[in-house]
Amino acid sequence: MNIVIVEDDVKIASFLAKGLKAEGYATMTISDGDEALSVVPAMGNDVDLVLLDLSLPGKDGKVVLTSWRAKKFNRPVIILTARDDTTDKIDGLDAGANDYVTKPFSFAELLARIRAALRGADQTSATLLQVLDLNLDLVTKVAWRDGTRIDLAPKEWALLELFMRSPNQVLSRMQILNHVWDYSFDPGSNIVDVYVGYLRKKINLPDKTELLQTIRGAGYRFLPPQYQSAPSV
Repeated sequence: MNIVIVEDDVKIASFLAKGLKAEGYATMTISDGDEALSVVPAMGNDVDLVLLDLSLPGKDGKVVLTSWRAKKFNRPVIILTARDDTTDKIDGLDAGANDYVTKPFSFAELLARIRAALRGADQTSATLLQVLDLNLDLVTKVAWRDGTRIDLAPKEWALLELFMRSPNQVLSRMQILNHVWDYSFDPGSNIVDVYVGYLRKKINLPDKTELLQTIRGAGYRFLPPQYQSAPSV
């Protein structure tokens, strides 16, 4: 799932990005209200949730949020700010925020609020992926195959989410590396192969279709050729 962090404090933005990535979320950071005003609505369904500071360079966070909602941007937005006055909280919620968290904050509590906001959003199809008999709940981060629960480490389910959103496509190791890890990761690392191996052992069950294929010299493909028309949700 993709979370946009709109925060001008470099240390806080970095802390949030690292923490959320460790939990398996993909993140994007924006430090300016004017940029956030135009970029976030244009991303549409590519955004699952936004963390929004109110005190931003350029447009104020409340102005940004009001504009987003006027443009029918309906993804969950959690205001994350040092403004703890009751009036500010009321104004933020009235402007369209789903939740309001004041700094300093507990990261564990913020994660719980993120999960609650995602559960409460009217986006069932965006929080549950299904391919054949494999299901992945993007909120609880748990997978099931043929009724068998599969517990996944954060990078494993981030990898599985990528594959399930791209059935039948051949994904190169670099594409996977850039999506699940980040662009600064050593391209010569074998980390992709290692984690694909971990994932393959978990999602492949006896007497069941082997879902993950290695395409020699190209990368990996989720779903063998005979299931190329299989739907994903």
